[in-house]
Amino acid sequence: MPDQASQTHTSAAVSSSTEPLLEVNALKKHFPIQRGFLKRVVGQVKAVDDVSFNVNQGETVGLVGESGCGKTTTGRCIMRAIDPSSGEVWYQDPTLGRVDIAKLDNKEIRLVRRSIRMIFQDPYASLNPRMTLQEIVGAPLRAMGLIRGREIEDRVAEMLTLVGLRPEYMRRYPHAFSGGQRQRIGLARALAPSPKFVVCDEPVSALDVSVQAQILNLLKEMQEKMGLTYLFVAHDLSVVAHISDRVAVMYVGKIVELASTAAIFSTPKHPYTEALMSAIPLPDPRPRDKRVLLTGEVANPANPPSGCYFHPRCKYAKEICTTTAPVLEEVAPAHYVRCHRAKELTLTGAIRPSL
Repeated sequence: MPDQASQTHTSAAVSSSTEPLLEVNALKKHFPIQRGFLKRVVGQVKAVDDVSFNVNQGETVGLVGESGCGKTTTGRCIMRAIDPSSGEVWYQDPTLGRVDIAKLDNKEIRLVRRSIRMIFQDPYASLNPRMTLQEIVGAPLRAMGLIRGREIEDRVAEMLTLVGLRPEYMRRYPHAFSGGQRQRIGLARALAPSPKFVVCDEPVSALDVSVQAQILNLLKEMQEKMGLTYLFVAHDLSVVAHISDRVAVMYVGKIVELASTAAIFSTPKHPYTEALMSAIPLPDPRPRDKRVLLTGEVANPANPPSGCYFHPRCKYAKEICTTTAPVLEEVAPAHYVRCHRAKELTLTGAIRPSL
């Protein structure tokens, strides 16, 4: 893995004998705050602030955190749906080879998007109500010029069957389907060009729990059949536990912990992760021994506190936490944490839930 832009930043990748499929280095996305008639820039909202992680071929990395922490913005920067302010997004593209997505021109981005696709959060807003399923699922195939004519119809029928829908539905419009069925349509559209990497932006958060399980199992099935790699963005840790191999926890634009799913749920090293673990609902009527309740408000990404962004809400904070920003460092094998006290604290995890 190449050196980071910052000398103090430690790579958060699990070591592998092969090069990762996706490698994000020091990614930042700052949105300007403009005021006045002349739209003068008076500040920056640090939506994504120095994020680094790797995704290996065939694995699923869960990206979790509270609403507004920057996880969706991270996914969209990787897709180049929005341009990052700085940083690198290295990707092993089957056509172009190893490329930095953050620096590609429009023509090259179109080529890369054949193998990087996205599943959106809202199955109602992400489908054009004026288009039939055939037009929706076939849209990326036509736009990319991969196949034409009758071949598109055959491919759409194949993809609808693959996601559990009947091919004859392709003449219908999205309003005729339930939320779970619409998300299956969105999955069929994303997988139609046979991608290698898929960004799943909270694909089950708008669905009922029983339907969530169906979609998650379908994602895992498609991963096995098509050799897919996922970045799974979510705020529900129960869902993340079911599908992810590794989990990255974000807080106010920064990754504060990254480790295997088993390690995150059994032995968290960051106080924020501990608080998230304690909030997981468990199917057990007996009360918990301890519930971690965070005080205060989430830090303002336009005006974050000094030192560790989490220190105003952390019961373990010391003076160094208020003055010095911690770096992401390896505190156990393949377990990375951004906390001054990670090596001395013993935090409570959660029983890994199953759906």
